[in-house]
This record gives sequence, C-alpha cells and structure tokens, in this order.
Amino acid sequence: MAPKWRELADRFAEQIKGGQYPPGAQLPQIRELVEAGEGSKETVHKAYKALEAEGLVTSTRGHGTVVRPRAALKRLGIARYDKAKWRDGDEVAFIADRVASGRAYKRNEQTQTVSRVEADSLVAEGLGVPVGSEVYARARLVKEGVQPTHTLTSYYKPEHVEGTRIVDPTPGPAGRGGGYRVLYDAGYEIDHMREALFARIPTADEVQLLQLPAGEPVVELHRTTYTADGTVVEFAVGVHAASRFAWEYDFKVPDSAEDRKGQE
Repeated sequence: MAPKWRELADRFAEQIKGGQYPPGAQLPQIRELVEAGEGSKETVHKAYKALEAEGLVTSTRGHGTVVRPRAALKRLGIARYDKAKWRDGDEVAFIADRVASGRAYKRNEQTQTVSRVEADSLVAEGLGVPVGSEVYARARLVKEGVQPTHTLTSYYKPEHVEGTRIVDPTPGPAGRGGGYRVLYDAGYEIDHMREALFARIPTADEVQLLQLPAGEPVVELHRTTYTADGTVVEFAVGVHAASRFAWEYDFKVPDSAEDRKGQE
C-alpha cells in the first residue's frame, strides 16, 4: 500500500494532467489541505515535493505551488538574428522568440546591469584579449511575465561600445534594434557567429534567480559574434531554464565535397 503522501501526489498529478489545474494555476496551500483532513503538514509537503520532482509544479516562496506551463517557449536558432528584425525593425532576440511562439512581451521584461569588469579566462578567450583586461559586461535577466526564463551577459571591448547605448543601464533593449543595431550604427555590422550549448546542474544562485524547481538543469549558451573581417564584437554567456525553451534550428545542409569541386 502506497504511503498517504504518494496517494495525494498521484491524485493531484491526475487532476493536473486532466486539466483540472491548468498551467499557471496555484494548488491549495498546505495549511488548507491539512485543515481539510488530507494529512499532516509533512504528508502534504512530501506530496508537493514529489510533484515538483516530477516536473508538474514549481514551488517558490511568495508564489506557492503552481502548475508548470506545458508549452515551452520557442527558442529560434539562426532566424532570431535575422538582420531585418533588428536593423530594419525592433525585434531583438528575446522578442523574436516571443513573436515566433505567439506569446506576449514587454520591453521592460529584460532588465540589465552594465559594469566594467576584469575579463576572466573564459571571457578573455571569447573576446581575444588578455586575462584581466577591462571589458564591459552587460548582464540581463529576462522574464515572461513574472517568471524568469534566462540570463544573458554580453561582454564587449571598451573601444567598440564606449559612449553608446549599450553601456546605458536603462532596463530593456539598448534602444530600437537593441545591441546589434548599436554596433551596426557604430560601424561594426555583425556577419557571423558561433554558438555552443551544453546542459549542467545550476548553481544555488541560479536556482534562486531563475526560480528553478528541484532537479531542473540549465542550458548554458556561449555566443561569439564577428564582423565580416573576423573582428569579435561580442562574447555572451546565457543561462536558460531547460524546461522553458524548445531550441529550434533551420539551416541548409552543407556538402563539403561539392564545395571542394567548385574550388578546383
């Protein structure tokens, strides 16, 4: 016979999957269930922790236990950097993801902190500067409504961004078109980039900042952005809640044999 907390967890799981508690709905407070005779405080707490471990709910201080969204936010691949979006319009990358997903957004859902820091070994390698060099760090936290989705910190050489909107700490994108438009206007048109993705266990600070449920990994992104002549104009590190994104890439399949024939 299953323990009472397991029976309670299974009952809530069925109700969640059956739509009785839709995404974003808050489950009853532990106190309410105890008073209703569903079990002791420990029993209800164990049931909620089991639901959290199974990825059905999130529990955070101040927000209670809430049913997790089922549809992940579409994270566009190369299409999110389409020049027409930011050069000719105002769809910076995080907004492009929302538009592609049919989701609402507000520009101030991206906060930011700008500072001059010493480049550690990762940033130094990414920007191609000596370790300890002073660089600009533009750290952003992006939310969908009240829920954090990811962080992104872009690093720049001072000579590329000094005096531009990129180093303005005002919340939201760096003006119309965001950071890439600023670089474009400064004469640094982006041409190509390299991205590396890997999953890992989050740090304690990341769990708190991104309001992650127990056991959820994060996806770390390293992005290096170049001009046509190979100048690195941005190195960025992003940390994404794994369950809140569905990564999507659409690209032409290369054929190196055909490329070699064309060079002969």
